[in-house]
Amino acid sequence: MPAAARGFLFDFDGTLSPIALEASAAQPAPGTADALAALHRVAGAVLIVSARPVSFLRRHFAGLELYGLYGLEHALPDGQVVVDPEAEPWRPVVADTLAAAQAEFAGTGALVEEKGLSLAVHYRAVPQRGEKVRAWAAAQAERTGLWVQDGRMVVELKPPVRLDKGTTVARVVHQLGSAWYVGDDVSDLEAFGALAAERTRRPAFLGVRVAVANPESGGALAQAADFSVESPEDVVKLVTEVATALG
Repeated sequence: MPAAARGFLFDFDGTLSPIALEASAAQPAPGTADALAALHRVAGAVLIVSARPVSFLRRHFAGLELYGLYGLEHALPDGQVVVDPEAEPWRPVVADTLAAAQAEFAGTGALVEEKGLSLAVHYRAVPQRGEKVRAWAAAQAERTGLWVQDGRMVVELKPPVRLDKGTTVARVVHQLGSAWYVGDDVSDLEAFGALAAERTRRPAFLGVRVAVANPESGGALAQAADFSVESPEDVVKLVTEVATALG
């Protein structure tokens, strides 16, 4: 990829998709696929960097480069999926912890999401249980060696591998002349930081940080952003405008 290439990187939940009460029900905002396809035709790279597994993302985004589970999984546009070798041995531990989560939160209203190499406990439907969910996750992390990843009304347990949205974005943008990152959650701060670090390393690099406003986790992100939009529907409008301008 030439160093002058442009890159556009997007989170999924809360950025390209409105937040859903059940994770499995999340869908991209209307027009998202067409807008990203149009951007892809005129930009050097369009990528999704998400906490979702690649198997979920590829249902919605054919032909794009996908980073799932914060970068533990990487799907190339040709369909090949690469799994981080350091994470692979942790599958049995994750499976054991998943079973413990399903037993712990059965009937409580908190939803347990299986992701293969990680698991998440969503408490959006029962926000009053958030403290208990976070305490349980911390205890499980101490028991198993898994790492805790906080998110927007969710707590995740994942293998102790130093891959997150920041390291994943850093790996991508070093070969780009400019890059935009669009996100809505606290984990996206790491991606914002990667753009800032690349600008320090390479002053000619242009990094644009875009926050999707929300009352749950968007405050800190908005403060770190170059500008904000109000919703995933506004992200679609922004992408369409940028694709038109570049085209």
